[in-house]
This record gives sequence, C-alpha cells and structure tokens, in this order.
Amino acid sequence: MTLTDASHVAADGLATDRLQWSIDAAASRGGGRVVVGPGVHRTGALRLRSHIDLHLEPGAVLQFVPDPALYPPVEARWEGVLGTVHSPCLYAHGESGIAITGPGIIDGAGATWWETFRERRNELAHPRPTLIGLHECDRVMIRDVELRNSPAWTVHPARCEDVSITGVRIQNPADSPNTDGIDPESCRNVRISDCHIDVGDDCIALKAGTERTSERIPCENVAVTNCTMVHGHGGVVLGSEMAGGVRNVVISNCVFQSTDRGIRIKTRRGRGGLIENVRVSGIVMDDVICPFTVNSFYHCGPEGRAPQVSDRSRLPVGAGTPRICGLHVAHVSATRVRAGAAHLFGLPEAPLTDITLDDVSVSFADDPLPGVPEMADGLEPVTREGLRLGFVQDATLSRLRVRGVQGDVLTLEECDGVSSDGVGR
Repeated sequence: MTLTDASHVAADGLATDRLQWSIDAAASRGGGRVVVGPGVHRTGALRLRSHIDLHLEPGAVLQFVPDPALYPPVEARWEGVLGTVHSPCLYAHGESGIAITGPGIIDGAGATWWETFRERRNELAHPRPTLIGLHECDRVMIRDVELRNSPAWTVHPARCEDVSITGVRIQNPADSPNTDGIDPESCRNVRISDCHIDVGDDCIALKAGTERTSERIPCENVAVTNCTMVHGHGGVVLGSEMAGGVRNVVISNCVFQSTDRGIRIKTRRGRGGLIENVRVSGIVMDDVICPFTVNSFYHCGPEGRAPQVSDRSRLPVGAGTPRICGLHVAHVSATRVRAGAAHLFGLPEAPLTDITLDDVSVSFADDPLPGVPEMADGLEPVTREGLRLGFVQDATLSRLRVRGVQGDVLTLEECDGVSSDGVGR
C-alpha cells in the first residue's frame, strides 16, 4: 500500500486520517508494509500496529505539525514514571514486530515545542511528544531513516525487548532542549549500530527509572557499535535514571565529536540501582570537556537538591544507595580535551569497584576554556586536569598517557586498591 502526497490529503491539509487508515487496514490483514511515497506528508500523531513496516521511500517527508491538539494524551512512561503525556509522533504500546524503515525523513517540527518550553508557558497540559515512542513492545526495528527536529527525546523505547536501531541519522539543533538521540529505558536485548547522532542533549542514554518508579526493571544486554556522535551532553550515557539497574553493556568502535562528555555515568543517592559489567573499547573522541566521568553526586532535577545528594561524608547504606562496578575501558584516544582527563567518583559508602582503564591516550586543547568535569555541587571549573578518582576501591590503570596536563597526572581522594602501571605524560 503506497501513499503519495497529492492523492491522500484531507481538507485540513493533513494526511493523518489516511495514514492511520492505511496502518490499521494492513494490521487487520495480519500485517504488511505501508509505503510513504515521495512528497511532504503533514500529519499529527500516528499509532503503529503489530507486524507493520512503515517504509519511507526516497524523497518522502513525514512532517509532524506542532499543534498540541494533534497529539492526544496517552498513558505512557516519562523518565520512568507512568503518567499522562502528549502522544509520541509515532507511538506504539504493547505491539510486536514493528518496523520503521527507508531512506525518507521524519521531521518532528520541534521549534514551536522548544519555544514553548523555553518560555515556560503553561500552554502544554502534558510533557512534549517524543518523536518515536514505543512502549512495552517486542521485535522492534528502526532502519535507515533520517530523524529531525524532535520535540523532545527522539527515539524512546520503554520496556521493550529485542530492539534493533541501524543506519539511522538523527539531527536536532545543538541548542534544542532535551532532544536526546536514542534513550532505551528498561529495555532488554538492544542493538544500536551504524548511526549518526547530532543532538541537543545526550546522544545515547540508557535508563532504568527513578526513585519514583514503582517497578524496578533493568536496562540490559545492550550493544552500541560503529556510531558517530556530535554535540550533545554526552556520547554514551548511563543514567541518571538507573533505579532498575543497567548491566551487560558493550560500547565499541565509535567516534565522539564535540560532545560535552564522552562515556558518562551519572546517578545519586535515593535512586538506588546497580550499574555493572560495562565494556568500552575502540573509541575516538575530539573536543570534549572530559572523556570519562562517573558522577555519583548528580544534582540536576528536583530530587538533586536534597541535602544527601551533595554530602561527601559516609551515609548509611540502604535501598536508595546506587552501586557501580565492573567498568572496563580500553583502546581509547581523546584529543583537544578541555577540562580534565577523567573524573570518576563513587560514594563513600558505596565506592566504585572493579574498574580498569588500559591503553588510553588523552591530550588537551592548546588554549582550552575552563570547564566543570561533571554536574555536582562543589566542583569548580578546571583546565588541563589529570585523572581524578574519588571513593574508588579496586581499580587498575595501565598504559595511560596524558599530554599537556597541568599538575599531577593522577589524583586519588579516599581511594583504596588503585594500581597505576605506566601512567604518565
């Protein structure tokens, strides 16, 4: 079934009804491919069904109109909490065998949504739409499409299983708010490969709910490979929503260009959860504030203002204590670094454990502007700072070279069992 721009436009200038009819009709027959032909197809929110491949041909533009009335409220998860949100532009819940494919363009027309958000106007009754929001689905494939101007997060699979995202190009302005690239939340068996991501927030962020999430479901078995990432607050990020835990993650053969941070883990007290068994290898970074950060004192968001979040003294261990172990980084180079070589901090009551950095080369920019390595209280802007580790237990650092550092190459704060062999300038 093929749609063209000229033959399927309603009197209001929108193709919403016809597009949705085509999706539903194919689903009623057991599934199939709905082909969006060349031309601009202006539409509101669309709901995907099981066993449907929404395929955009070359020259096809699926353009979502920024009118809140076209995105009716649905019950879905936002930052781990079930609530009412504006429907994602492309939305599915509880479906199986969903595909979004083809070399066409999906444009979220985010500028109007961003302006409303920046001005803090009370025109939106619910959070902004994500561009692609897939909730509690299995066997999901997104391949070859170009995604632009998302109103909020771009691709958000939540509680999905068997997710493949391949050859996708994501383009959101560098200053667009909260336009993360790909955010798998409490998903299992996720493959992200051969994508180019240029966004206004984290390029890829693995999430697993907050302290307000009733069911703690991990994000696990995730492979990220052969991707290029530009701008954004982080290249590949774990957290800060990690109450359900994040485990079994491989990040390999990627390039990060001008991301604020490279490999980034962020969490805080009260959130709980365990991050474990993360392997990073074959990464090239350029023009980043800090290549590697683990921040257990992340202060952003309302819960980040609680006094215990920034407290650097040892507090009692409980269900809300986050833990991080098994982070292994190898064969990484970072050039034109601005602030520090690494900032890795656990908690006094829950140190980072089983940490390795091997064959890592860091060189600083010729005249870097000062930068804060991470978002935590008490940190001052720095330039050319070496590796700073705090509350770390059991770490091995080997074959690390930091060129252009000012001061010590390695600074340890309240650490135990840190072995450094071949760490120098």
